[in-house]
Amino acid sequence: MTTESMRPDRLFSLSSKTALVTGGATGIGRMAAEGLIAAGARVLIASRNEDTCKSAAEELNALGYEGKAEGFGGDVASEEGITALVEGVGERCSRLDILMNNAGTSWGMPLGEFPYAAWDRVMRVNVTGLFQLTQGLLPLLERAASDDDPARVVNVGSVMGETPHGDRAYSYAASKAAVHHLTRILAGELAQRRITVNALAPGPFVSKMTAFATADEEVRSRVGAQVPLGRVGRPEDIAAAMQFLCGRGGAYVTGAILPLSGGINVETGPDLFQEAYE
Repeated sequence: MTTESMRPDRLFSLSSKTALVTGGATGIGRMAAEGLIAAGARVLIASRNEDTCKSAAEELNALGYEGKAEGFGGDVASEEGITALVEGVGERCSRLDILMNNAGTSWGMPLGEFPYAAWDRVMRVNVTGLFQLTQGLLPLLERAASDDDPARVVNVGSVMGETPHGDRAYSYAASKAAVHHLTRILAGELAQRRITVNALAPGPFVSKMTAFATADEEVRSRVGAQVPLGRVGRPEDIAAAMQFLCGRGGAYVTGAILPLSGGINVETGPDLFQEAYE
């Protein structure tokens, strides 16, 4: 070990790395993409809306970071879309250092009214798409992997996959629990191939998916007040987590579900014996 190896620019630099962030044009994916670019990575941003991805890439490139972004279309909701996305990534790079499986969808309806088609779509995007895309990109990830610097897969789960919070989004919560379990399974299987697999488990962040609760500042403040740490998540919370997991500092971490929920993940409910203390 040398003093040079302990420098922050050594531990968290992503210079010369290539990353793919699905759903990277908005929300948590956009926050992650900016964090990776700020650390020096070349970031491929893909989602169903190619124009949105290209616009996001232009906006990120205008910020003057060391890294650069490229936007293109890619859909993980179907087998054909995943095949095309894998091919598109292969055309753009010969190796992939980082895969962030962020693309996701949700649906909310009261119990008893939840439609079959909505359940099926959420599972298809959030679980099947994540697994099949990771599987399809394994050759590119293995090409980038080494003993000292593994390739990285970061899945986006949710605190709703850790705790029994349904909030009418039954398929979403179940899909994120599946993401966490898959993360641990793949971490065990891919360690020998020098690929780490971890997941983020965010609480409330400002995004298109949570616009009903975070778009309005007053509502966002009320939602944040229910979080143990007293606020909703910020872009730098996601960016820093990605820089850690994908940089040299996170090279020895695999199978982790990183809680980015302000303490929601350790809430235990009311004190069972409170009445006895009064």
